[in-house]
Amino acid sequence: MQTLLLWLFYISSFYAFIPGIISRIFGYRVFRKGTGSHEFALTFDDGPDPRFTPKVLELLRRYDAKATFFVVGSHAERYPDLIRSIHAEGHLIGIHNYVHKTNWLMRPATVRKQIQRTDEIIYSITGEHSTYYRPPWGIVNLFDFSKRRRVQIVLWSAMFGDWREKQGAEKLTEKMLSRLNPGEVMLLHDSGATLGADPDAPGLMLIALERTLEEAQRRGLCSIRIDQMIKTAEKSSIQQISFGKRLIVGLWLGWEQLFQFLFKLRTLSPAEPFLHYRLRKYQGQPITMEDGTTLSKGDKVIELHVDNRELFELGMHSRSSAQLAIRMIRRMEKDMPVLAEEIAHDEALMEAKALYGVSMINRGPEKFGFTVLDMPNGWFARSSKLYLSLLLSVIHPAGGARLKERTEVLVPKLILMPVSELLKRHDQKMQPRSANRKREQIEEERNRSNAVDEVELPGATVVH
Repeated sequence: MQTLLLWLFYISSFYAFIPGIISRIFGYRVFRKGTGSHEFALTFDDGPDPRFTPKVLELLRRYDAKATFFVVGSHAERYPDLIRSIHAEGHLIGIHNYVHKTNWLMRPATVRKQIQRTDEIIYSITGEHSTYYRPPWGIVNLFDFSKRRRVQIVLWSAMFGDWREKQGAEKLTEKMLSRLNPGEVMLLHDSGATLGADPDAPGLMLIALERTLEEAQRRGLCSIRIDQMIKTAEKSSIQQISFGKRLIVGLWLGWEQLFQFLFKLRTLSPAEPFLHYRLRKYQGQPITMEDGTTLSKGDKVIELHVDNRELFELGMHSRSSAQLAIRMIRRMEKDMPVLAEEIAHDEALMEAKALYGVSMINRGPEKFGFTVLDMPNGWFARSSKLYLSLLLSVIHPAGGARLKERTEVLVPKLILMPVSELLKRHDQKMQPRSANRKREQIEEERNRSNAVDEVELPGATVVH
């Protein structure tokens, strides 16, 4: 019995679990995130639904947004008028199986029939076949990869748990706005009829969706269909490199997400992520900085990390080392004043003595006030060089050829800057948030008092 269970575990892992991990982490043979400067994608699963789908369409129409609806075939069969409305308003219709059942529990032939039957229903209503497929819960099996010639498997880059009511509209809005970035593929649900979902949850999603569309309009962002996003992404650099390098990039980006989660890194500008940071204690040898102060073991530092995905895109879209350096400098010029303001208004960050980082791309930090120093010899320096050399061979415009030239300068370096220097350069003074909040409260109280006085005056008008 134990042997039989063990074999069942091996077979299920090979059939479903391992393919699921590969598709989620490495994006193997699936589409889950796009590129672009102003476009993101709204996608809706489990519909159509007579209660909520018309309201979603009304919102999209009001904000001139396009979306993709991955429909359950049995629902489409029951509500053909809703499918006609989705199609007539210019949205893309994708397949979400005939019934909402995981592919892990179905044979390959059964999955194929689910897809084919749903496509036939869509075609009978709209006159167009669908070639975009999202498996329920995003779970693929080994044989789903072979369907790539017939359908494009589409997953997502941002999921919000909008099938549950308990988080409420405010929390859901906060989650959606935090991921409102170019290239994001947002997973939402226009039906609460699926097993495990709350029937009224889409009502809260509609509230959050309207707020998100308002903010997108304010930022100059627009929602586009998945097919449009895929066409743009096909021109992306990551599609132009070999599978081996793509695997390295996938591991690298996956490690960054895990690192950010484990060490609770904060993102400086979530809308355009470039710099991440955390407050930690310095563990190296004493260093005398430019202002004459000494950074000693145990002193607090703000450790900087460049966003790996952004670094990859910058590297792959740069024709030369000089262009890569210029683009990084421009991003730093944009983020350093924001960082200075963040520090000046955060009591915890004010305790840090220096900004600290380790990088092999260390041309130009002096422009911002950093001092570039050699790392002490040791295992950390050697392992950092190996790690960064491997990554540089992937992201650098010249690829591996760059590592064969001037290898003596391709070594990791420490970059340091006193926090006081950063604040001075950007005209920031130490202003604890608690003090600011107290002043704000006093000002609010004064304004409220003045407003009351003004209202009591005959014929007075209160202007806010």
